[in-house]
Amino acid sequence: ETTEGRLVLIDLAGSENASKTGSEGQALKEAQYINRSLAALGDVVEAMARKQDHIPFRNSKLTMILQDCVSAPSTKLIMFV
Repeated sequence: ETTEGRLVLIDLAGSENASKTGSEGQALKEAQYINRSLAALGDVVEAMARKQDHIPFRNSKLTMILQDCVSAPSTKLIMFV
């Protein structure tokens, strides 16, 4: 018997509150992109939990990358924020 699995690790370092860290320039832009990606991931998880017809995977690169990982019937999703 063969068992397949997939482990996806994504490091979203820099997803802090920009006003508290005083980030500027490129670091601020990166933090903003990361925060948008996390919000989009939250939208996907919420839509799936509510069993909505439309799951907004195309709202960010992160959710597009994770689409096949989180939408499979026997998928287990663990998220540390």
